[in-house]
Amino acid sequence: MNIQENISLKSYNTFGIDVKARFFVEITGLVQLQKALELKAYPKKFIISGGSNMLLTKDIDALVMYINLKGVTVVEEDENSVEVKVMAGENWHELVMWSLEQGYGGLENLSLIPGNVGTAPIQNIGAYGVELKDVFVSCAAMEVKTGELVEFDNEACQFGYRDSIFKNEAKDKYIITSVVLKLTKKNHVLHTGYGSIENELKNNGIVHPTIKDISDAVIAIRRSKLPDPKEIGNSGSFFKNPIVSKKAFDKFSKKHPEAPFYEMDDNQYKIPAGWLIEQCGLKGKRFGDAGVHERQALVLVNYGNATGKEILELAQKIQETVYKTFKIKIQSEVNIIK
Repeated sequence: MNIQENISLKSYNTFGIDVKARFFVEITGLVQLQKALELKAYPKKFIISGGSNMLLTKDIDALVMYINLKGVTVVEEDENSVEVKVMAGENWHELVMWSLEQGYGGLENLSLIPGNVGTAPIQNIGAYGVELKDVFVSCAAMEVKTGELVEFDNEACQFGYRDSIFKNEAKDKYIITSVVLKLTKKNHVLHTGYGSIENELKNNGIVHPTIKDISDAVIAIRRSKLPDPKEIGNSGSFFKNPIVSKKAFDKFSKKHPEAPFYEMDDNQYKIPAGWLIEQCGLKGKRFGDAGVHERQALVLVNYGNATGKEILELAQKIQETVYKTFKIKIQSEVNIIK
């Protein structure tokens, strides 16, 4: 097993934060993963995959295990649908593109989300009215303590809005190694309800969209307002959209009738965090190399040499300002490593 020392993690996290791993190993197989977990010489271990949903604020004094398990296989299919097993190290957007090439529907609204497949269930990734849980069948995860593979079905994952069991009671106890997704082969259910998708399709003169049309629309929208991590360090949406009760929403709406919102099923309302941040005058603001993106206030960016601590301080400043202005708490979507 090739264990390296004092390796920079700058290219392993999409924020491009330059912290060091005391020890580092690339994991390409399940047996290797089991053996790495058994290494008594390295009692502290830290898992990294796509590095897209984390903010590293310090050097990692542990064995950093880079999960690079690859492979996509069809495990079951009939004339209407297909179940696909995807290994944790596969890039999410490349998987979406592959599914569209096969004519499989279900992932098109989730185009261009940064990161790898193994981290997708942790925060139940979602965009434009679709969440991972809508297509998720199960995942296999290795228990850190025993090295045993355990299967979690959809229900066992306890999916919520940008949430799952892996963020709560199973946090740090399992390493997701593969995911099984159920996709449609025909009679695709199209989700075009989000205004921006409808507008994009309309602007392109598309009346009867295909799954590819929807993916193209999502990619165009995301590219128009979200920075590419290869060009500017970022982690996509840094904050969750807050969900408030009807009582709290009515109070908020009376003061801010112009505010956009999404009504949810259970008498709750989702308010766009980006709008709240923008109203506080923080959109496009820059503090050294840490900043709020100029086109999307939900996204915090590293313009070059910002430290994780500087990004974190900016995030806390935003949370305080939004609460002071609107009495609404916004929470980070990104996993902060302190």
